[in-house]
Amino acid sequence: MLFNDTYQTISHISEGIFRDKGSKFIGYAYPIKSENEIKEIISKLKIEHPKARHHCWAIRLTPDRSVFKVNDDGEPSGTAGRPILNTLLSADVTNILVVVVRYFGGTLLGVPGLINAYKNATQEALNNNEIVTRTVNDVYKIEFDYLDMNAVMRIVKEEDLSVLNQHFDIQCVLEFEVRKTNLNSVIGKFEKIDQIKISYLRTV
Repeated sequence: MLFNDTYQTISHISEGIFRDKGSKFIGYAYPIKSENEIKEIISKLKIEHPKARHHCWAIRLTPDRSVFKVNDDGEPSGTAGRPILNTLLSADVTNILVVVVRYFGGTLLGVPGLINAYKNATQEALNNNEIVTRTVNDVYKIEFDYLDMNAVMRIVKEEDLSVLNQHFDIQCVLEFEVRKTNLNSVIGKFEKIDQIKISYLRTV
């Protein structure tokens, strides 16, 4: 099977609201690249919604359907984080965090009601967004002599590489992003330059 180097995600932050028996569920969807972003986002939402009873969430990262985390934040196990995640899986979107903020309306919804509410709040947030296709890219760092600058930059231009960081001195350092399916071709070209050092950093 050929490696699929594209995935679907959302283009921007969005929100959607679902109400049931006085309870209000506000879904917030965020495009993210790393788990490290979760803490700050949830902290801000808790400041914005100090009287909310729950802040439940799910994330998906990478096109691999097994890379996820869920949090029920005090709701009965499996009634909040998992329905949020299942909605993301159904929509086939990844590199995404959805947090659903719940204001309790005084009436218990029961397990089916909670599952339905968290699913619908997530779906509303997705409905108010745009699904976009992105490529799976690897980030590499190359170190080379200043004398090899022209050769390096020619490859960068030919391959239309996205340069993330660069530092040019007697010894130069350049970080770039390359689509996974083009990786072997690009690295092969760089390896033809003498004394170049190539390091893999991460996949995005």
